[in-house]
Amino acid sequence: MSPEILNLIVSATVDTLRMVAIATTLGTVGGLPLGVFLATSRRGELLASPRLNAALSLLVNATRSTPFIILVVAIIPFTRLVVGTSIGTYAAIVPLTVAALPFIARLVEASVREVDPGLVEAARGMGATPLQIIRKVLLAEALPSIVLSLTLAVVSLIGFSAMVGTVGGGGLGDLGIRFGYQRFMPDVMAAVVVVLILLVQAIQSFGDRLARRLNRRLRRD
Repeated sequence: MSPEILNLIVSATVDTLRMVAIATTLGTVGGLPLGVFLATSRRGELLASPRLNAALSLLVNATRSTPFIILVVAIIPFTRLVVGTSIGTYAAIVPLTVAALPFIARLVEASVREVDPGLVEAARGMGATPLQIIRKVLLAEALPSIVLSLTLAVVSLIGFSAMVGTVGGGGLGDLGIRFGYQRFMPDVMAAVVVVLILLVQAIQSFGDRLARRLNRRLRRD
């Protein structure tokens, strides 16, 4: 493999990491509070607002049920409005973020709902406010699970980032399509697959270790 191709792989890897990092950050900023609200806003819960909960749940389900490649095409006008183009690395961040936000919200919701309800009732009995319960009980107890959920989200976004290569989204997927497929260079395609596998393995291992460390600290406290 020529030095030029190696440089392209390194550059594409950096682009992929940039896309995933920004989309994960933006998705977490929106998805974390949304997930907490979905977990605590049903009838009789801390932030009871059943109608708003139902409306947001419907919106989240509609977004999540849309295949990602269709989502990319469907929101092209919105992507152009945000970044001025529908092609390239930064354009790909828009659909990645739109896909990440509801996905992370549902994962966070599931993590928060796993917390023992008895802890919430005990905090209520001591006079804690809903926001104090969310911050000091629900989020604190669910933190290891949330870390694993975010790890899953990052791994999924790496796969999604490869898909946007089919529509000129940049990154490893774009490199694999343009060189590995269109120019009949199987060595480039194989290299792209290997790099994607290594990225997934590294991120999954890091997330697992961090979650175990947080879980041990939680148990000591």
